[in-house]
Amino acid sequence: MLSVTDLQKTYPSGDEALKGVSLDVTGNQTVAMIGPSGAGKSTFIRCVNRLTEPTGGSVELDGLDVTGLSGTELREARRDMGMIFQEYNLIERLTVMENVLSGRLGYVSTWDAFRRKFAGDDIARAYEVLERVGLEDHENNRADELSGGQRQRVGIARAVLQRPKILLVDEPTSSLDPETSRDVMDLLTEIADEDDIPVLINIHEVDLAEEYAERIVGLRDGRKVFEGDPEELDGTARGQIYRGEEIPEGAGPTGKVRAEAGVSGDSTAEEGNIRRT
Repeated sequence: MLSVTDLQKTYPSGDEALKGVSLDVTGNQTVAMIGPSGAGKSTFIRCVNRLTEPTGGSVELDGLDVTGLSGTELREARRDMGMIFQEYNLIERLTVMENVLSGRLGYVSTWDAFRRKFAGDDIARAYEVLERVGLEDHENNRADELSGGQRQRVGIARAVLQRPKILLVDEPTSSLDPETSRDVMDLLTEIADEDDIPVLINIHEVDLAEEYAERIVGLRDGRKVFEGDPEELDGTARGQIYRGEEIPEGAGPTGKVRAEAGVSGDSTAEEGNIRRT
């Protein structure tokens, strides 16, 4: 279980990226975080594993307060949080297999890491994971020889090889075509189900969030303004997330208007999906 409470991030410039965001992710849920550019989505993901240092609040993973850790304890905690990056974060001159095995660097000594020496069990499992993500014939290719979709699959394989307790995914489809984007989302949700781990995804494409996520969280200006099931993401909720519209009188906690209020919560549904706001 990931439990984030009152997470805050203020940069030295004074910009407040996060203004007290709380969120729980449990079981093997796929949770999508949406919102306009600058809402704080990427900052939230990166604060969870301390790639970006939060300035307030707490992050707990299975009861362990990650925000209170440093040094070796923090490195060990990060082994439980697989990170998948928007720009893949691969070492271009290394092979696919070498990049995937880097997911085990947290488990080997500095000397073995320098020599890229890994246990036989890790190598065997790396081959299994490459087959799982559809790259079984590419283990000896350099990362810079791959397409964008293939690179993202290498990033996913690397994270899975960590055997994490949660996958944190930062805009995995932003550089991909629609078909490849769905292939990547299929793979991520399959991993959540088969490995019984939750996946927290920051994503711009609202239609993909609705199609693949079990729960959607909306951020705007560093605050959580929506949390609910995909079917609750109606026109009212979209207006609140993307245009900062006020919740109509009589609305419930997600921004969906109750029937007795005499207003339809779907009154702006014809606006359709908002893409890359």
